[in-house]
Amino acid sequence: MAGVRSPTEPTPMTTPPPSTTSAPSRRDLLRGGTTAILASAVAPYARTAPLRPGGDEELKVGLIGCGGRGRGAARNALRADPNTRLVALGDLFADHLDDAHRVLSEDPELGPRVDVPEDRRFVGWDAYRGVIEASDVVLLCGAPAFRPLHVETCVDAGKHMFVEKPVAVDGPGLRRVAAAGERAKDRGLSLVSGLCYRYSFAKQETIQRVHDGAIGDVVAMQCTYNAGPLWLRARKPDWTESEYQLRNWVYYYHLSGDHIAEQHIHSLDKLAWAKGAYPVKATSTGGRIQRTGAEYGNVYDHFNTVYEWADGVRGFSSCRQFRDAAQDVSDQVWGTRGTAELQRHRITAGKSWRWRYESDEPDDMYQNEHDELFASIRDGDPINDSDYMCKSTLMALMGRLSAYSGRAVTADEAWNSAEDLQVVRREWGDAPVAPVATPGVYELV
Repeated sequence: MAGVRSPTEPTPMTTPPPSTTSAPSRRDLLRGGTTAILASAVAPYARTAPLRPGGDEELKVGLIGCGGRGRGAARNALRADPNTRLVALGDLFADHLDDAHRVLSEDPELGPRVDVPEDRRFVGWDAYRGVIEASDVVLLCGAPAFRPLHVETCVDAGKHMFVEKPVAVDGPGLRRVAAAGERAKDRGLSLVSGLCYRYSFAKQETIQRVHDGAIGDVVAMQCTYNAGPLWLRARKPDWTESEYQLRNWVYYYHLSGDHIAEQHIHSLDKLAWAKGAYPVKATSTGGRIQRTGAEYGNVYDHFNTVYEWADGVRGFSSCRQFRDAAQDVSDQVWGTRGTAELQRHRITAGKSWRWRYESDEPDDMYQNEHDELFASIRDGDPINDSDYMCKSTLMALMGRLSAYSGRAVTADEAWNSAEDLQVVRREWGDAPVAPVATPGVYELV
């Protein structure tokens, strides 16, 4: 892929020349993805009020993937800009689409801007095409397995997009998204990632202080995402095997990437963001302890991974989805002079610091990312998050492949993997289920 930087290559960290101009805004930090964030890490941090898009031109919004996350993204998009209208919905399943249309139409605040007649409600394998054609801004919230296809089609059609995480479930898909992200830059399209912690004002300021040296040099990191069980839709007699799998896509690694990619990627992304670089190797273990029944497909229910950076720093990652067990979402970064607790927005080093919320300034990261997306479109100043969304997805895939195979996996190996999990048979009927991965048996290709 000529012209595309491999996600295994470190993002350049540059020091801008001294300047008397004002400190960078959040738009400056977000614009251009990881490179802009890291390049500005040495500059003073400025917290500003959310930008509000203006202008009279109506922006038509389309939603692909009408589940709970998709409905939430549609609300955020409509709230981000008063001159938006939801004009198209697409989903594999008519009942999902109908539920989303009903809920959004009945919203007392946003319902008047939901304008999706029958001919702009698209159902089935090719639903994405109709949504993309009808829209100016497309919200990609379907199963991760289809993300490469949807991103590519949006870029080729010249559409701005919101892209949920993860962006792929395998190496070939990830390379497709990275290439499409580069084309989006060339076409001046905004592409905002669903790695929403990057758009939390509290997280931005906490990590900015880490980059500014508040805890000294980073020596070790840790993240935990111990969560409860996910939804499970009971099989119905008239469902084919492929329909059951797609209605329960979180339990099939060829559709979700497993929960280390589908959920824990948020924590992995925070570690890489704080470190200012991505790991070069992962050594992981995992398995199934509670979710052992056939109804849970072939994913694991826990992972424990050690990530190694080129400078020798290690990050210790743990995630699980257990019922009736303690839950914990936390991240720590240890430095030579102190500690940063990323999830608690607290730094203990000399004079301790903790983020204090302003009562008149909301910090809804889900809303912030859409505010920034639509502001960038209005301003003609595109945001492109493809760099870090691809690298963080790669980080998750490294952990999964290591746990499945029972061996250490490098970033290069995961990036260049030939394992292609894309859904080839786009039809309803029988669908094979890969066995649960057994370390020492599962082959890394």
